[in-house]
Amino acid sequence: MGKNRMAIRVFLANSRVILLDSLQVLLEIQQDIRIVGKATNGHDAVRKIRKLRPDVAILDVELAGLNGIEASLKIAGLSPSTAIVMLATTASPEFIFRALRAGARGYLSREASGLELVDAVRTIREGKRYLSPKITATLIGDYISEHRSPSPLESLTSRERNILQLVVEGSSSAQVADILAFSPKTVLWSSSPFSTVSLRSSRESSTRCRENSDSDC
Repeated sequence: MGKNRMAIRVFLANSRVILLDSLQVLLEIQQDIRIVGKATNGHDAVRKIRKLRPDVAILDVELAGLNGIEASLKIAGLSPSTAIVMLATTASPEFIFRALRAGARGYLSREASGLELVDAVRTIREGKRYLSPKITATLIGDYISEHRSPSPLESLTSRERNILQLVVEGSSSAQVADILAFSPKTVLWSSSPFSTVSLRSSRESSTRCRENSDSDC
């Protein structure tokens, strides 16, 4: 059976010839995908893509001569209708965003399955973006890490936590001083940072302490 005339025209670029041939075999068995060209270095890939104008180009980020990101920047200007899928071993957020800013519409780990690559090609051809689950998890984890709001209790010293625990349990300054062998003045002075951690009441303070652990408060 021949290929569908509306088959997705795909270009492959990878400096590893074995991997390049494997990708070609994998994609060519799909009735809706047709390989229109391939290259083993970045400069050759840019030149051929400019001439062939494929629907999708699958570039390895570590292309010889001109790496995948640099090649993507050039392809975006020479063949803007070509959607780029980047294959890479690295999953660092900085590298992923560099690839996306360079024009890549998809980013997959080399560990991705063949079926995932096929799905990525079809998804991107529809005008959507595609990030493999592993890449998505990495970006989400990085975002959460950067925007995590630490608990106000984390700014307290061990001594301040001990004092806070006793205060929320109802101890007076004199009782706290007696238990911790401080002077009442020391207790009052050490209590001053509590106003800066946004604890509205002793009840809220107690709740926050319990949410951490008894050993932490």
